[in-house]
Amino acid sequence: MNSFLEYLQSVLDTSAAWLWGLPMTLLLLGTHLWMTFRTRGVQRKMWTALRLSVGGGKGAGDISSFGALMVALAATMGTGNIIGMGTAVALGGPGAILWCWLTGLLGIATKYAESLLAVKYRVKDEEGHLLGGAMVLLDKVLHCRWLAVLFCLFTIFAAFGIGNMNQSNAVAVLVEQHFNVPAWMTGLAVAALVGLVTLGGIRSLSRVCTWLVPFMAVFYIAGCLVLLGRHWDLLGPAVGLIVRDAFTPAATMGGITGGGILLSMRYGLARGLFSNEAGMGSSPIVSASAKTKNAVEQGLIASTAVFWDTVVVCALTGLVLVTSVLAYPDMQFEDGAVLATQAFAKLHRWGGPVMTVALITFVFSTLLGWSYYAESSIRYLGGCRWIPFFRLVWIAAVFLGAVVHLNLVWSFSDCANALMAIPNLIAVVLLGRTVRKETDYYLYGRHLDEEDAEIQQ
Repeated sequence: MNSFLEYLQSVLDTSAAWLWGLPMTLLLLGTHLWMTFRTRGVQRKMWTALRLSVGGGKGAGDISSFGALMVALAATMGTGNIIGMGTAVALGGPGAILWCWLTGLLGIATKYAESLLAVKYRVKDEEGHLLGGAMVLLDKVLHCRWLAVLFCLFTIFAAFGIGNMNQSNAVAVLVEQHFNVPAWMTGLAVAALVGLVTLGGIRSLSRVCTWLVPFMAVFYIAGCLVLLGRHWDLLGPAVGLIVRDAFTPAATMGGITGGGILLSMRYGLARGLFSNEAGMGSSPIVSASAKTKNAVEQGLIASTAVFWDTVVVCALTGLVLVTSVLAYPDMQFEDGAVLATQAFAKLHRWGGPVMTVALITFVFSTLLGWSYYAESSIRYLGGCRWIPFFRLVWIAAVFLGAVVHLNLVWSFSDCANALMAIPNLIAVVLLGRTVRKETDYYLYGRHLDEEDAEIQQ
């Protein structure tokens, strides 16, 4: 039995590494570039999108557009924003940060497109709640039911892995290391909190995420800015090193050795793509529930998630990492988790607590956001009668993940995460003409209502 599990672990690890390697990088990056072209560079409308994310959302829907954005950000912001960036720098050199940032800029177009389509083609379930995303596009619009079923299954598997058990395990380990609290106690506490929120459905999720996500984002961004401010004299050299290492075969400075252009691109692009989830098809599921006047408006609002997650948060994390290594060249940077932990702790005595609080809140919010993605997939496959049972299983899985370290779950969910992106990207690319038509009419044709037109100007 042990030999079989070891073999299965090896197969899953190899599959995950391959899926998240060059094929997925090319597929996602290619879609980002194509949708940037199809939308005529919708990234330049980011200021409009940011304004709409606060003032939009007055149409039909289950939750506010801001609430939908917060649930999406809750699921997106996680350990990848901190530990993931540490891994990118450790394996790809400081230049990986620039490639990660550029990936975020391009990913805005794909996030916009997939969310626009989710709203335009959303349907109502048997209880009258709105439902949308890749499964609806594939089934109702492209008439490919089997691919829609696969997307739902991959989403559910990914949710229980990377969106549930792996997250609760990460927070249990963190709390035990820093506060000496047993894993089972942390598991019970987190499971209880998650249960209080998820049992109330999407409106309960939206209310909690509406105050939790802004708090954790502002806290983390402010913490990074304070840490960087204490070493402001190193910001210039840090930025210079990042840019230079991204475009030169190798660079050595302050203890960091660049891994070459291709290695820097590989890890920077992979971490950026994984972090912001643009193209995975996850966040459009919650965008479909938003109150909005038209699909373009919600597409713009949803695209700001990539801006905050990658263009801002990941960039700040990267600057903290590189600045810290320049200030303390004796740091270990071979391991991403170790690099991130040391980088924050060495810049200031408050650096460690900033990272700890950020990770705990990021992990908790991810548990909430991914629960809705899995729930929506189950609703689409089997109807609403299975939802009460699913929520109980979800809560139990939170506790299980905290007390049992399951390497197989992590590897399998990595594979499922990549596989759910494939049918979603197929739908987005095939419906690119619809995205172009809606964008031209509402955004560039100035056919948003008068209030939105004023915001554009």
